[in-house]
Amino acid sequence: MALKLKFYQVVLFIVPLLLVSIVSCNSQNQEAQENQVIVEMVTTSGIEDDYTFSVTLRSPDLGCQQYADWWEVITVDGKLIYRRILTHSHVNEQPFTRSGGKVKINSNQEVIVRAHMNNMGYGVQAMIGTTKSGFQTKLLEKDFAELLEATEPLPDGCTH
Repeated sequence: MALKLKFYQVVLFIVPLLLVSIVSCNSQNQEAQENQVIVEMVTTSGIEDDYTFSVTLRSPDLGCQQYADWWEVITVDGKLIYRRILTHSHVNEQPFTRSGGKVKINSNQEVIVRAHMNNMGYGVQAMIGTTKSGFQTKLLEKDFAELLEATEPLPDGCTH
């Protein structure tokens, strides 16, 4: 005996499955981001080829065994422009802001600002923008420009 379903019956069956799938993916993405360093805000000052970036991070720091150890400015195709090394954990200071520069870019050059954890690698929540128009949140692929993780300068440890 062939089963004949009407369109609305199919829709009533499929829509709840899709909603459960979407909610599950969103909660998994949120959980993954909560366990990573997140770039929350980027501001800049200065002039072309001499910008200072102030970057606000939120990270699941636990001390020297787990802490955000740098943030960096990279091109949209994944080339390192500038890296600000963080020399200690910020367990009791969340979120925290650190500045760095001399970042050699022009005001219209679109760049990505992302951060790194000493034992977890790069966070996927970064920011993209220009010094002229500002920055907005961007989710990166986990493996985006991952080879930069071994590029100098690199931290030489954590101070307490």
